[in-house]
Amino acid sequence: MLEDQTARTEGMSERIPAQPAADARPPLDWPSGYPDGYAVVDVETTGLARDDRIVSAAVYRLDARGEVEDHWYTLVNPQRDPGPTWIHGLTAEALAEAPLFAQIADEFTARLAGRVLVAHNAIFDWSMIAREYARARREAPVRQRLCTIALSKELSLPLPNHKLESLAAHYGVVQQRAHHALDDARVLAEVFRPSLHLAARHQVRLPLLACKPLSEWSESVVRRGGGPAAGGHRSYGSWRPSRKRPACPYPNPGRYEPGGRLVQGMRVAISGDTSVDRELLEDRAIEAGLHIATSVSRLTSLLVTNDPDAATSKLVKARSFGTPVIDEAAFTQLLQDVAPAPGS
Repeated sequence: MLEDQTARTEGMSERIPAQPAADARPPLDWPSGYPDGYAVVDVETTGLARDDRIVSAAVYRLDARGEVEDHWYTLVNPQRDPGPTWIHGLTAEALAEAPLFAQIADEFTARLAGRVLVAHNAIFDWSMIAREYARARREAPVRQRLCTIALSKELSLPLPNHKLESLAAHYGVVQQRAHHALDDARVLAEVFRPSLHLAARHQVRLPLLACKPLSEWSESVVRRGGGPAAGGHRSYGSWRPSRKRPACPYPNPGRYEPGGRLVQGMRVAISGDTSVDRELLEDRAIEAGLHIATSVSRLTSLLVTNDPDAATSKLVKARSFGTPVIDEAAFTQLLQDVAPAPGS
């Protein structure tokens, strides 16, 4: 674990009236349904793909009303190319002696346990963390997340865009080292507190989403481009071969009937986090004779999601088309007894 002393600091129906940027007056009646504590998190990574790794992580622990309790920061040895060093500033040499994720997992767990994970574009930070835990054959102790982008939209904050720097400017918070995990987490903690108080004052329902930790992980081949891209930098991200699967040999028998069996040829779409690595779940469905669809249309037989309240494009379309929706656990059970295609 490393400590960075240079950065050490401690559902609406109407539009909320504009508030002064630094207004953090405590509401008279704190909503009883709000969480008891938060873990404000930022991770820097080797890239943006599912096979990329964390190179640094920071956590600010906040109490129920957003007051800072403590903070923590660590480098992480990704056991691979560090990726965009021009963004996060961490070289292979700087990370060579850093601990592996498995070695800091206990401390990370202690910082996250029992709290709502808060991050800017939280699905990204949560996905990276969940995958690192799965690689270490551990389970991330997070059950809910809150995205500060989603919260700022709920509050109708007058922002030019939803970048962290814009949110920081709105609340008068000064960024010292952008893309440094500890400073980004500090900035996020400082802007989250007044947002939380504003939400509480107006009794806004926080945009909490469920987190489904990965229980299985399958590594894919990871390769980096050999030469620099235009401007002298490599591309930000990783490359892996596309998985071309054979076309489903069975005709689509139509929609899934709730309470019935899946039938070979049914078109299944998956949305959001899954407890089993997405590719493993898709492979099992294909082996059972189902067609995995990348989007939802009128021909989709079934949508699988663990977060039916999320306003994802797939869920919105599924509701508009009347497509049946079930969770991963029910889908996994149905995969054990898929009916043969008619006439086969």
